[in-house]
Amino acid sequence: MVKKSARRTRRTHTPAFRANVALAALREDKTLSELAKHFELHPTQIVERKRQLLEYAAEAFGGGAQSLEPVDLAPLHAKSKSPTKAVLPSAGVLTQHLG
Repeated sequence: MVKKSARRTRRTHTPAFRANVALAALREDKTLSELAKHFELHPTQIVERKRQLLEYAAEAFGGGAQSLEPVDLAPLHAKSKSPTKAVLPSAGVLTQHLG
């Protein structure tokens, strides 16, 4: 007699579901076991979602990690200055004609 495997397939949760779990954990109006029962998750997963939310919350508002390598802006400034000098005199001519 061959036993059939009782393995369940792994559930994948959407980012929105994960965010709801993390926000509910942050509210702290229910115990961890109540949240686990409500969301049908292991308590460890709820703690992990809360930790991730707290760790990466700054990135949501543009305060994420800065790049490690400094960017050399000199070539960009050199490119941007030359067209500006050519445009400024012609802009003065336009204002004279319009004014």
